[in-house]
Amino acid sequence: MFGCSVILLYLAGARGVLLLGLGLVISALASYVLLNKQRQIIAGKLNGRLGKVGSRATSKVTEFRERLDDGTKSEDAEAGDAEDVLAGDTVAADGLPAAQDAEERVR
Repeated sequence: MFGCSVILLYLAGARGVLLLGLGLVISALASYVLLNKQRQIIAGKLNGRLGKVGSRATSKVTEFRERLDDGTKSEDAEAGDAEDVLAGDTVAADGLPAAQDAEERVR
């Protein structure tokens, strides 16, 4: 395409850098128009392939996020239990907090 446009421009009288510059511009525009159908076919095939890969990747990402959420919930539960023990907010068998239960025993 570029060669044809350069030859036509040379015959029209263009020389030097002008010949090469115009040849590039004209061949790019001609390629864009003339190769549109082939570009759409290739784009459709690529989108199909990427869609298949994307769906697999999306399911893996979803699975990974679920595992992270499960881990976070278990860590939060463990941290909450540890904070309760450190704060002395344990619950005795009678349902009263352990601190109150100990005070009632003293009375």
